[in-house]
Amino acid sequence: MNMPESITVEPLDGPAAARSEPAFRLVYAEVFAEEPYGETSDSVQATFRRFRSQVRKATFRGALARTADGEPVGIAYGYPLSPESGWWDRLLNPVPADVRREDGHRTFGLMEFAVRAPWRRTGIGRRLHETLLAGGSEERVLLNVLPEAKAAQAAYRSWGYRKVGEARPWEGAAPHDVMVLDL
Repeated sequence: MNMPESITVEPLDGPAAARSEPAFRLVYAEVFAEEPYGETSDSVQATFRRFRSQVRKATFRGALARTADGEPVGIAYGYPLSPESGWWDRLLNPVPADVRREDGHRTFGLMEFAVRAPWRRTGIGRRLHETLLAGGSEERVLLNVLPEAKAAQAAYRSWGYRKVGEARPWEGAAPHDVMVLDL
């Protein structure tokens, strides 16, 4: 394994992320095939159909970590939530209107975040997170994470995220913890 210093973390806008889709797909498919996620090739296909739509958003921001020889090791991406966002509608218990208010600038929705196993616990995740949020002007970051994803939960908490509720992010999904980081 390369040392973390040899890892570059590059911020990407939508068009650049679209060009890097194979790298995003490689990391996503490998990481989310693991427990507790158990993603299948069909669910990876569905994720990347959404990805192709998401990267077309003018406000899309991504980050890609690679080794010196170009091997992808981590990804992160998302975009600010629009006033019409349905994210808050998926909560199992509603939150107050002032918490769920979105205006297209208030909240960055962290859609996907993943670091391949050999590079975990090396600071790559924190660098991806910081790179993704750099240059943004949002007040907070919102994400969903499985309660069983203990390592991810621990990382998010160590970065200052707090749980604000539980949601089923899509039809048939297991309950996820909804976490917020105030910036």
